[in-house]
Amino acid sequence: MSKDNEEINYDQELDKLAKRIKSLRIAQGYTSYEVFAFENGIHRVQYGRYEKGGDLRYTSLLKVIKALGMTPAEFFSEGFD
Repeated sequence: MSKDNEEINYDQELDKLAKRIKSLRIAQGYTSYEVFAFENGIHRVQYGRYEKGGDLRYTSLLKVIKALGMTPAEFFSEGFD
């Protein structure tokens, strides 16, 4: 099967997304996801799900990316081979 026809493993992709979000939060000095979420106006429980690989809407992802002080291009520049 060619690469273009490979099936997408959504759980694996959500895991990559979760790891990227969490690593960037920690790199910014936030040891607690709850504090990060609160300070950036993101619902605490929902944000916790994002870091655990829960599905999220594109608009929610954009809000997280903005809270991390990045553009979408910067966010996706690492960890998404």
